[in-house]
Amino acid sequence: MSAAQRILVTGGSGFLGSHLCERLLAAGQHVLCLDNFFSSQQENVSHLLEEPGFELIEHDITSPIQLDVDQIYNLACPAAPGHYQYNPIKTVKTSVLGAIHVLGMAKRCQATILQASTSEVYGDPEVHPQTEDYRGNVSTIGPRACYDEGKRAAETLFMDYHRMHGVNIRLVRIFNTYGPRMHPFDGRVVSNFVLQALAGEQLTVFGDGDQTRSFCYRDDLVEALIKMMGAENDFIGPVNLGNPEEYTIRQLAETVIELTGSSSQLVFKPLPPDDPVRRCPDISLAQARLGWQPTIGLREGLQRTIEWFRDLDISAYRPPTPNY
Repeated sequence: MSAAQRILVTGGSGFLGSHLCERLLAAGQHVLCLDNFFSSQQENVSHLLEEPGFELIEHDITSPIQLDVDQIYNLACPAAPGHYQYNPIKTVKTSVLGAIHVLGMAKRCQATILQASTSEVYGDPEVHPQTEDYRGNVSTIGPRACYDEGKRAAETLFMDYHRMHGVNIRLVRIFNTYGPRMHPFDGRVVSNFVLQALAGEQLTVFGDGDQTRSFCYRDDLVEALIKMMGAENDFIGPVNLGNPEEYTIRQLAETVIELTGSSSQLVFKPLPPDDPVRRCPDISLAQARLGWQPTIGLREGLQRTIEWFRDLDISAYRPPTPNY
């Protein structure tokens, strides 16, 4: 049996990061979870603190840190609009300086490093569904640019470290992901709808509700991250990771109302600036190179998510930022 690897997960106390830490620990790896807890909860990994192969490091990745590791999953960055627009300059720094710091670590340690990029690099796409060779339709000056452009710059840095220094990189572009342990105040459409429905409040739909998204359940996404880290070295990405089933926001809202048994109605508000009209991944590349595709449909995933929110002690979470 091979020795356990030392694996760094930045943003490891977040929604996806905490589940990734669990999966890696269950596989016998030594996990270093790094987080500054801006948009995450330490409670997400508190049950792992007694595990002998788990280390929790409170640190802001915009500052350098020296660690010796074999693999790095770079998930550090606020991913919800309310969080990343709260301090847009810090968001850009997290993406750019954070990438520089973890890439320098990977170079020194000869570690394989995975960058959690995003479907936001495609902006409000003019190509549908989105394939990895599409270069996007992104505003450099809008309210979402701090996140969109920060992630695009991080991809550039990863490719340049790969070309100049031979760093073994992996680039994944994550589409909408949901599931238990989402932050209740993250401002994302799934958590918003579920909380509003459970409280019997009106579900806030921005625009006319006909804009589309695809929703990937968190377990499917974490499985894809692990598969990509273990991919052949000639496959560095970028690769789309998401569920190609496309739903309108109105369909999502109606499904949440049905599954919660709520009497909530829909209320419509203006669409925020630069909000994409259609967003859906082409995952042909992930299917071909990783042998991966989602297995959990929207209704099943929403049911699991709703049950988690039903039992949630919301007082344990920090209140929303002023942008909500």
